[in-house]
Amino acid sequence: MPQYTLNIDGAKRVVNARADEPLLYTLTDTLKMKGPKFGCGVAQCGTCTVLVDGAPVRACVTPVSSLGKKPIRTLDGLEKNGKPHPVQVAFVEEQAAQCGYCANGWIMHSVALLEKNPKAGEAQIRKGLAGVQCRCGTHIAILRAVKRAGETMAKA
Repeated sequence: MPQYTLNIDGAKRVVNARADEPLLYTLTDTLKMKGPKFGCGVAQCGTCTVLVDGAPVRACVTPVSSLGKKPIRTLDGLEKNGKPHPVQVAFVEEQAAQCGYCANGWIMHSVALLEKNPKAGEAQIRKGLAGVQCRCGTHIAILRAVKRAGETMAKA
């Protein structure tokens, strides 16, 4: 089995994986990470989202062999110096997750959006989150959380 060195959350991780193995399986099964989740398996729901070079990527359909040395960020690695990312804080403060299963997708898409544009307006936020699916119905709270996080990040 081929060996790959992945740059995950700022650390080099060496894994043995088939070239076509989805990154999601490597993250969850091999590395035992808890952030990305298996949802649909066909890149439709966003539950498996990670950031590759700062852009949201569906890990369930991204082969490990396609990543090279690109930096991969996961929900597991958003915390810095023991402090949660402003998006994570805002999701808690706004009670934006109900069951929490899809939260990884919402948070990772929000981080990607707000790190590029912390002053994003509602239309930009809606567009940035358009591909994430959730059945809980907390979409309004999610919008409030993203707006709150953006305000916090813009001040920093």
